[in-house]
Amino acid sequence: MTDTAPRNALTLLGLGDMGTALARTWLAAGHHLTVWNRTAAKAGPLTAQGAVAAATPAEAVAANRLVVVCLLDDPSVGSALDGVDLTGKDLVNLTTGTPAEGRARAAWAKERGARFVDAGIMATPSMIGAPESGGYVFYSGSRGLFDAHRAVLEVPAGARFVGEDPGHAALHDVALLSAMYGMFAGISHAYALIEGEDIPARDLAPLLSEWLGAMGFFVGNAAERLDSRDFTTGVVSNLAMQVAASGTLLRTAEQQGVSAELISPYLELMRRRLAADPAGHGAEDTAGAITLLRRA
Repeated sequence: MTDTAPRNALTLLGLGDMGTALARTWLAAGHHLTVWNRTAAKAGPLTAQGAVAAATPAEAVAANRLVVVCLLDDPSVGSALDGVDLTGKDLVNLTTGTPAEGRARAAWAKERGARFVDAGIMATPSMIGAPESGGYVFYSGSRGLFDAHRAVLEVPAGARFVGEDPGHAALHDVALLSAMYGMFAGISHAYALIEGEDIPARDLAPLLSEWLGAMGFFVGNAAERLDSRDFTTGVVSNLAMQVAASGTLLRTAEQQGVSAELISPYLELMRRRLAADPAGHGAEDTAGAITLLRRA
């Protein structure tokens, strides 16, 4: 194969659940798609829809300038592309990784003559190709590559460029996912508290949704305080009061026979911030506790 395909052509390496969803969306939109997967049989349903299956990664990469990689992890990317000629290619890495891996992979691609962007997919496979789902993908790295192929990249899900540092897509991805799991932890603790009581979980659910929505203001409020380093102006519920009140949460968990392991780390963080300077930090917003998380 040679890189003489139409402008709307691309190559996709990796046909797991996410890769397959991406492939189907590009095919449905009329794109010329070359695919490769370590287990070749996975390409069968896609070739029936018009995809071209390549026997090797090298053959797949040679077919098109735009090469999208969606594999298990960063070592899988290196293994699949080991020895493959990437000269003149535009490499888009949709493989989940860390910021450091994104930066290292960008340098690796540059050494091999390719432009590179790393990505963080904020969607599940079922959200791919469904604009109403709200799914999107973070991209960072070569702005030229992103601009050249943005129309293609936006077919499966929205595309958000977050800077030329190739580690920033993964960093945005992990930051949002970390916040999500923190929210899941709090929700899980709330449901555990009512287990065994005459309170159906379905009755608590709308109250949880409403309350968490109301507390969403903390996202923007904390951002402003972190950027300005002003943790005291306009504080409604100060750190000293919240630390004092946290004992009720812990005692209730104990009395309900529920482990506090999901919420105690955050409560301990607030306590540490207050203990460091009770007079100075007591009047702060809880956002000040975030500064303790950075290791020197």
